[in-house]
Parts: sequence; structure tokens; C-alpha cells
Amino acid sequence: MRLIRFLAIGILFGIVMTKSEAVSWFRIQEMFRFQSFHMYGIIGVAVVVGALMHFFIKSKAMKNSTGEVIQFSDKPKTYIASILGGTFFGLGWALTGACPGPLYTLLGQGNLIILVVIMSALLGAFTYGALRSKLPH
Repeated sequence: MRLIRFLAIGILFGIVMTKSEAVSWFRIQEMFRFQSFHMYGIIGVAVVVGALMHFFIKSKAMKNSTGEVIQFSDKPKTYIASILGGTFFGLGWALTGACPGPLYTLLGQGNLIILVVIMSALLGAFTYGALRSKLPH
């Protein structure tokens, strides 16, 4: 039953991403060329909602799907890993025109070429796993 809930949330996420045009290659390119506010508005709303949810989860000591209390830990004071990771993330996003979030939404819409991007993302994740001990954290 829990998997059905996660599937339903994923389907809802895909519908929202499609209807908001967040999966549109043209919208993403407009954003990286500073030609439109559309994607910045979507990202801004997501940041505000995420911050509010973080505050709400923390103040109510909410539990995750397995019944454990959700705990937040402080992040390290160095930002080198965030800068490097953000740079690679942004380059991949700009080059492919696809954020990792809606990759499976695009696949579900029948855009089979996105399989190349999904395979590249998986290769990047495996490469990170192999090099993790040598990277700054």
C-alpha cells in the first residue's frame, strides 16, 4: 500500500511539472538565457514551500513513512563541495535542458531520447560513488 502512495505522489508530481511547463526544454533555455522569469518563479515558490515545510516538520517533530522522527543535522561550514556539485549540476542541466526531477516525467510523455540523459545521470551517480572518498565533503 505504501508503494501505491509513492506512485500516486510521483504521478501528481509529473502532472504538476508538465502543467507548469517545468519540463519544457524551451522554458529551461529561456531561464539560462535570462529571457523569462517563468522558471525562476517556479524555483522561488519551491524554495519558499521547502523552507516552510522544513520549519513545520522541525517544529512538530514529524515522523517519516517508517515512523521515525525526522531529524535535521547541521551542514559543514565549507562550501567547496556545494560549489563543485552545483557547477556540474548546472552544466548538465543547461546542456541537456532537463533537470533530474522531471526526467522520468519526460520519459513517461514518450520522449525516449531522455533515456540518454537518464543513463548519463546514473553514470554520474556511480562515478560519484566510486570517487566519494577522494572528494571534498
